[in-house]
Amino acid sequence: MSSFTAASRPGSAAGATPLSLCAREPRVPADRLVAEMVPPPRFDSVRFATYLPDPNQPGQAEAVRVLEGFAAGLGRAPSGGGRRGFLGFGRSRAAKVPAGPRGVYLDGGYGVGKTHLLASLWHAAPAEPALKAFGTFVELTNLVGALGFQETVRTLSGHRLLCIDEFELDDPGDTVLVSTLLGRLVDAGVALAATSNTLPGKLGEGRFAAADFLREIQGLSARFRTQRIDGEDYRHRGLPEAPAPFTDEQVTQTAYATEGASLDDFPRLLDHLAKVHPSRYGALTDGLRAVCLTGVRAVPDQATALRLVVLADRLYDREVPVLASGLPFDALFSDEMLNGGYRKKYFRAISRLTALTRDAKPLVAA
Repeated sequence: MSSFTAASRPGSAAGATPLSLCAREPRVPADRLVAEMVPPPRFDSVRFATYLPDPNQPGQAEAVRVLEGFAAGLGRAPSGGGRRGFLGFGRSRAAKVPAGPRGVYLDGGYGVGKTHLLASLWHAAPAEPALKAFGTFVELTNLVGALGFQETVRTLSGHRLLCIDEFELDDPGDTVLVSTLLGRLVDAGVALAATSNTLPGKLGEGRFAAADFLREIQGLSARFRTQRIDGEDYRHRGLPEAPAPFTDEQVTQTAYATEGASLDDFPRLLDHLAKVHPSRYGALTDGLRAVCLTGVRAVPDQATALRLVVLADRLYDREVPVLASGLPFDALFSDEMLNGGYRKKYFRAISRLTALTRDAKPLVAA
């Protein structure tokens, strides 16, 4: 479990002083990072049967069939093994790797349901939860930072399946690190599944990241089957435009009226995020029922923007509504950022924060 400063404990009653993210300084033990490598709460109940393929995009239905077959193939226990390692998960000897593809890569754009499908694969894989791991690329690199490379290999090598969401192709150092880690895990018999987002603004075949992904994982490419998924962002299919920002007064009143809500000045929150390691941003949101922000403004620099992206991901995973005043969330990032190397992250953050603002609208008193 994480710990907070005394002034920030969750559970305040409605009408009491709201919580504050800026007052929280979570401390997260390494074993929690491992134990929490499961699909986020938003995807607790998703299954292949709950995925609704777009009839105009046949690749979506095909992806379900491919992943169902991949999950069924994991029912054959890998040979080899040995005694358990760190936290009971690792094996002291590498397993003999079964023949055939041991990885699947879901290649597509924003909001086509790749995370839904990846989480469904995790749920469908015939192994106990302790032998399956699910996390984002960033969470995996954070795990290596917390445990060290060799301990991470020992910890995960006894798993049957590792699912990596949002595989990053824009940080060469981290990409090489994770590629090396995956090579060690494949040698131990671990099956892999991954997604990454398309870079916006590219057309035709260039819209898809499969070639980049297979190049970066180098010797592992033969182990992966690529499954392309076309489609439009489901978060915008038939939904109204994102609501306009509220006033400072509305945001503040809602924070005081909503049990478990936080209330923070946006620029101050951005400063606070610089003091908390991104691996702790999930713990930063523990117990929150809503996040209320006043004075939203354009993010001043790229380092700050990337921290905000991680916070947006953790809020979206936990389905925490976000109510804000100031600029709308689609004005957070400059044109230079949206056209630069990290643009896929910024587009994802805009999409997710917009969805969370829709979720927050019913909290505001009529």
